[in-house]
Amino acid sequence: MRANTLRYQSLGDDAGARRASSRLATSLTLAAMSLGYGVVQLDVTIVNTALVAMGKTLGGGVAELQWVVSAYTIAFAAFILTAGALGDRIGAKRVFMAGFAIFTAASLACALSPNAVVLIAARLVQGLAAAILVPNSLALLNHAYADDRARGRAVAVWAAGASLALTAGPFVGGALITLVGWRAIFLVNLPIGLVGLWLSWRYATETTRARSREIDLPGQLAAIGALGALAGAIIEGGALGWGHPAVLFAFASALVLAVLFVWRESRAVQPMLPLSLFGHRLFTLTTIVGLLVNIAIYGLIFVLSLYFQRINGLSAWWTGLAFVPMMGAVLPVNLLAPVLAERIGACPTIVAGACISALGCLGLLWIEADTHYWMICGQMIAISGGLGLLVPPLTSTLLGSVEKARSGIAAGVLNATRQTGSVLGVALFGALVASEGAFMAGLHASLAVSAAVLLLAAAVIRIGAPSRG
Repeated sequence: MRANTLRYQSLGDDAGARRASSRLATSLTLAAMSLGYGVVQLDVTIVNTALVAMGKTLGGGVAELQWVVSAYTIAFAAFILTAGALGDRIGAKRVFMAGFAIFTAASLACALSPNAVVLIAARLVQGLAAAILVPNSLALLNHAYADDRARGRAVAVWAAGASLALTAGPFVGGALITLVGWRAIFLVNLPIGLVGLWLSWRYATETTRARSREIDLPGQLAAIGALGALAGAIIEGGALGWGHPAVLFAFASALVLAVLFVWRESRAVQPMLPLSLFGHRLFTLTTIVGLLVNIAIYGLIFVLSLYFQRINGLSAWWTGLAFVPMMGAVLPVNLLAPVLAERIGACPTIVAGACISALGCLGLLWIEADTHYWMICGQMIAISGGLGLLVPPLTSTLLGSVEKARSGIAAGVLNATRQTGSVLGVALFGALVASEGAFMAGLHASLAVSAAVLLLAAAVIRIGAPSRG
């Protein structure tokens, strides 16, 4: 009898140990996925504080600096849908780890770049790796957490970590540039990448492979070509002139490739971008809003970075500090947004967020070269606060507008669209401030365009959404 009791006790202890080990594994899987998404977001903002330092070391003007930023976001936007499909086909863990390894290697290549061309190429590879990391990190979280509530909490932690990285980017970048040099902003990714790789290898479990999932290679190539040609036309238009033959050719190429992309997607058996999704009214509206908002916000972050450093003469350290209140407002407002959306509705919350950001842009229209920082800090916080208010209900509304089975591809479309907006914003606003001696006029034009674009986003969702949103 005593032997049986001891055996059952031993079995109970073993079961408890397995449960504890399983909880530890899922927690460390979450840590790995958070590191993957966090390092992607870190490199969105950390580079902005290094723009002037890079320009001094590697040479080149505003156009080259635009390419350093845009190469990353072009690859991110263009590859994210295919990266998710690749994870479905051969396993999300395998693809995620490959993405982390590529991101880490590309970061080292960025740090060692001898000139602007090599740096831009390395940033392009970084963006490709970022596109791999984001959808596959979500797929692995979905696989690790079977319970809906637990999964929801895990995704919240995953998103909060990314918001923290986004906020810390300018501050960390400024500190590293001041103490070590601009190359250190890329070297900081190496230990993050190694830790993330080890945690993924050790604790993440592989997802079920769907061999039938096809990769839409023609659609992928058309998307890369269209987005790259459009960004190139806008960037080089500011440097060469809008009537330059190369700029006109790039615009024409972008148009032709975009038409080919839509034609391909309408006929593909397993398209990269299922056009049927746009038959859902709210899906279409929220996708448009995501594009417009990122054009305004991320384009302004680029030109404000140049304003602080080139016009006001601030160091990378002080430029990083200047962005801390702006970036720091995003996370707490992110947490407030769902509460407000429950009270007044998701669509009115999106409208409110876009209008608050637009008012912040309008409040900066009088900015001059010698304007004191504390006279513009409140407006910068309003711009980012409005963004923080609208993104959670925007995302949840988009996901709720389609069938649950298609939520993954819907989230991928939103990410791709928002990154496309970032590319266009940096390209357009960079072109506006690129002319010699016309930076402030270009900044004022950028602010006016941002306000108009944000108000257009508010009008799109206000007029187009169903009355109960």
